[in-house]
Amino acid sequence: MYDGLGEVQDPGPEGHRQRLRRRFLAAGADALADYELIELLLFLAKPRGDVKPLAKRLIARFGSFAETISAEPAELAKIDGMGEASVAALKTAKAAADRLLGEPLLKRPVLSGWKQLLDYCHAAMAHEPVEVVRVLYLDKRNRLIQDELQGRGTIDHTPLYPREVVKRALDLGASALIVVHNHPTGDPTPSQADISTTAQLKEAAATLGIVLHDHLIVARHGHVSFRSKGLL
Repeated sequence: MYDGLGEVQDPGPEGHRQRLRRRFLAAGADALADYELIELLLFLAKPRGDVKPLAKRLIARFGSFAETISAEPAELAKIDGMGEASVAALKTAKAAADRLLGEPLLKRPVLSGWKQLLDYCHAAMAHEPVEVVRVLYLDKRNRLIQDELQGRGTIDHTPLYPREVVKRALDLGASALIVVHNHPTGDPTPSQADISTTAQLKEAAATLGIVLHDHLIVARHGHVSFRSKGLL
């Protein structure tokens, strides 16, 4: 097979890898389907062979690129052809995306970079298969001291213990908090339990002079801010 310039192209898996890499470098991720982005990641774990069928199996199972790299390692490992190196390659991509979006939050007051905060929370949590809770601990100037995973739960519940959150805030010397959790169902509408737990946390924090700036719920189909909704 010729490439139009008189050079022979390998029609096999190695030729496909080369063409896919070149297309990505020339046109960017928008030029590739979700399974092709997964292929590029799998190239790192599997130096030889055709990984397209595996990439397509992953997308068929999890639904999209974002949901594939967000899947639990144990679930990824269940897919035929996924070894430890392949799982690590996909989870490294997720970790890199989270860190890239989270780094700007360290450079200025969180409340002045609200869009960056939402982008980070959405990327980090919206595609999680179970509910997770993060707490962002802020100093007096609303700069991020610590971003901590508070807990992981089930498809529709994860516990949030106001006493533990406030104790951790005191340990860190935090003056304010932002709580973030996800709804794996895709609907960010707060539940009654979400509302009541948030009220308890606000009261517990206020007794020690700690401000609860907001509670954000992120989901695949949007987000809800408790403060914007008048729930704080």
